[in-house]
Amino acid sequence: MTMAVVGSLLFGTMACGGDEDRDGTAEVAGKQLCGGEVVSAEASRALELITGSSKFEASGKRSTVRRAAEDLAEAFPIPSVARKDICRIFGVGGTPGTSLRISWRVADGLPSDPSRPEATVLDMGERTVAQVDSAYVQFACRSDRLSRSSRVGRISISVWHRNKRPEPEGDLETVKRAYVTVAHSFALAMAKELGCEKNGGLPERPVLDPAQPSA
Repeated sequence: MTMAVVGSLLFGTMACGGDEDRDGTAEVAGKQLCGGEVVSAEASRALELITGSSKFEASGKRSTVRRAAEDLAEAFPIPSVARKDICRIFGVGGTPGTSLRISWRVADGLPSDPSRPEATVLDMGERTVAQVDSAYVQFACRSDRLSRSSRVGRISISVWHRNKRPEPEGDLETVKRAYVTVAHSFALAMAKELGCEKNGGLPERPVLDPAQPSA
């Protein structure tokens, strides 16, 4: 993978959403979000950096990686025109406009290069891209749950803002790494839930160094 910039992330119209994405009755820590056992300790700290909040609105009962994996397996192998919600995250007392959406998509090949100069490619999965307001991790999955097709599943997991967020403060590279950390946590959880061979090639901890240029 070359060290490069990557074009705009095409998220499309969301297929899920609304009140089912939030419980509204409790405040929880990051590690309790989206069904629990999905947000790593590193990702929880990254969420705090992104949202400015250490407490979050409890997720709705259907806002889980398990439910998203069921939907993905049912939809496979048809590529997703739009991204589908896994979970939405709402900080309690966080900076206005910093609610996040975590989504999945069945990809049809690798994303194309390039466009946005601030985007950074990282060497993780098939492709990982970090920006100051979003990130995605794409990985290849061989799994019995995707056995209705001979195709290897290309799955892209994104973390992003539905609405334009305020310009981030502080070190922008740190902000980008935070988004990647969250995206990796959900991508790894999805790979494990689907039973992807070797977890889709994803490491247990996120790779945060930019990819090196090819020789």
